[in-house]
Amino acid sequence: MPDVVADGLRVLFCGINPGLMTAATGHHFARPGNRFWPVLHLSGFTPRLLKPSEQGELLSHGLGITNVVARATARADELTNEEYAEGGRLLTAKVELLRPRWLAVVGITAYRAAFSDRKAEVGPQVRAIGETRVWVLPNPSGLNAHWTAATMAEEFARLRVAAEA
Repeated sequence: MPDVVADGLRVLFCGINPGLMTAATGHHFARPGNRFWPVLHLSGFTPRLLKPSEQGELLSHGLGITNVVARATARADELTNEEYAEGGRLLTAKVELLRPRWLAVVGITAYRAAFSDRKAEVGPQVRAIGETRVWVLPNPSGLNAHWTAATMAEEFARLRVAAEA
């Protein structure tokens, strides 16, 4: 799954890993029930609702997308602790190279596993990677039912305000 990245982004969003639909289409967060694209718009990151096939337009807004783990699965719970740990190492190297202002990991479980931080909560983290600050966002998967699109958009908007400061 190719990343949508450039040097010096405002925010590099980091999904857990590609789902099967994402892998099949080559577009991040492509599954119809995934709320990433609507929440990105509702939170004010994009001026209109983008389709997964329009992911390249993110770069014009200073945004990008990558994943913690490259392997596509039907569900994130199919990933191993070793895959998360290796993904965390690779993600750190990528962030050091690209130097986004913020790394936004989309999914608290993925963040905890990739960075061995079992007590992390959604929101800004103490951890930084070089000059890059880290924020953990709720997972926009339709399986994450205790976060609504509206409450997710509020958290994404908190990050947007911080990224604009």
